[in-house]
Amino acid sequence: MPVYEYECKACEKVFEVQQKMADDPISDCPDCQGPVTKLMSMSSFQLKGGGWYADGYASKAASNKTDTAKPAPACKTGGSCAGCPATASA
Repeated sequence: MPVYEYECKACEKVFEVQQKMADDPISDCPDCQGPVTKLMSMSSFQLKGGGWYADGYASKAASNKTDTAKPAPACKTGGSCAGCPATASA
């Protein structure tokens, strides 16, 4: 759910509210019940759950510096990839 930022005109308090995009904007301050305006602020988002970063977006070197990178397995034929049947297009 998005987080929206509001400012109260009466008490000048700035606060954030987590709302659905379909929800109507807040019109009253939760502290003094004064009128509020929705502020235009930098967009942000919160990532929830464990492991999404390491699973999909991080390189092994960046995510875990203690791991040692293993070299790719050598070609069984010892030749170049040009003649390999695995690289032939279907």
